[in-house]
Amino acid sequence: MPARFNPFARLDRGREVFAWGMYDLANQSFQLLINTLLFGVYVEHVVASDPSKGRGLWGAMTAGSMLVVAFLSPVLGAIGDQRAWRREMLLSTGVIASLLTGLLAVVGPGDVALAFALYVVAAVACGLGENFLGAFLPEISTQKNIGYVSAVGWTMSYIGALALVGITAVYAFVFERSEPSQFRPMFVVSAVWFVMGMLPAWLWLRERTPAAGGATGSVVVAALTQIVRSARETRRFRELARFLGIFAVYNMGTMTVIFFLGNIGINLGFKLDKMLLFALVVAITAGLTSAATARYQDRLGHKRTIMVFLVFWVVATVGMAGSQHFGAPDWAFWIISGAIGLALGGVGTASRAMVGAFTPAHRSAEFFGVWGMVNRLSAVLGIGVFSLITSLVQPKEFGQVVGLLAVGGFFAVGFVLMARIDQGAGLLAAREAEAEKGIKDEPA
Repeated sequence: MPARFNPFARLDRGREVFAWGMYDLANQSFQLLINTLLFGVYVEHVVASDPSKGRGLWGAMTAGSMLVVAFLSPVLGAIGDQRAWRREMLLSTGVIASLLTGLLAVVGPGDVALAFALYVVAAVACGLGENFLGAFLPEISTQKNIGYVSAVGWTMSYIGALALVGITAVYAFVFERSEPSQFRPMFVVSAVWFVMGMLPAWLWLRERTPAAGGATGSVVVAALTQIVRSARETRRFRELARFLGIFAVYNMGTMTVIFFLGNIGINLGFKLDKMLLFALVVAITAGLTSAATARYQDRLGHKRTIMVFLVFWVVATVGMAGSQHFGAPDWAFWIISGAIGLALGGVGTASRAMVGAFTPAHRSAEFFGVWGMVNRLSAVLGIGVFSLITSLVQPKEFGQVVGLLAVGGFFAVGFVLMARIDQGAGLLAAREAEAEKGIKDEPA
């Protein structure tokens, strides 16, 4: 492949970046097919005795899994750094998630406990795997190209999403298998996709950063000791701590939109065909945005990149609220969904790159574990706030408008707070910590 068409050609560790990005592509089978498109509907219409109970069950399953990930992320991240087990934990969580995803196909009507157990453990494994995937970012990149590497992986994830939407569309419409009771084979497809996408990471992704050490006793005690030490070092990594707080604010909005977009589409009368088209629009625009971000983020700066995409988020959510309130036609929702894809594709990769830039390589799993904790807790909080607003404000349609305006407020507040981040100070703190360990910023 000519270098100009090969995004890995400019990287000394291009094969490892490819393997890392393939894992991003692989776990889209769980994030998209299981979380967004299929399993929630399956629980609501097949597993539960009636749809209202199914919605409550699905909400409990997703919230429960996110809280478990939030609790485990810092501890397991610190263990990964202490023992240099980042690769082992990344691959083992992927195996667990993929196997249990395939087993979702055995869940039938009334199997509430089985559905809950299989999904929650699979979702926890997938969520923890995302943290360890992020932990490799400082290792496979340099400060000059960390934004590029993060965006390449993010773009690959949306390429995977496009392919998965196409596979689902063929299954649903070519083979006429669009009823929720006919979704089971797609759970197996999701598991196989996950396993196949993980193979390059098994073969080529390597861990070069040595064990952090510095603590004695059992693995868990050493990890907890490291977490306590990190809490005392908040002043040293002040910009990272400040950014994680700001990320929590605007991520409340991001996760709420992701979680409730399907419901909004249903309220507009969308069926599976339109929902798949909606997912296609979001995936295409998010993928193109990630690719563009790969080209410009390192030059523009992580802080400015995030602020640009937060503006798009404000516009998209306010536009969605207006569309709901004034009864805009379907085409307006398609434009808004494209804007959402643009904002989603940009702010996600830029946020991950900023965490990586502010993180010393020998503590990447720990710090990305904290990022994972903040990610899940803010998601639960944002979803809770939106749900509360939409349930209290009547009529229901107006409650959703008010909820969307509140979500837009999360992004607006995040934009204002981002202006306080000192990117140079955050970079310096991470490099000084690496220098103390004798770690050099090698070419990637």
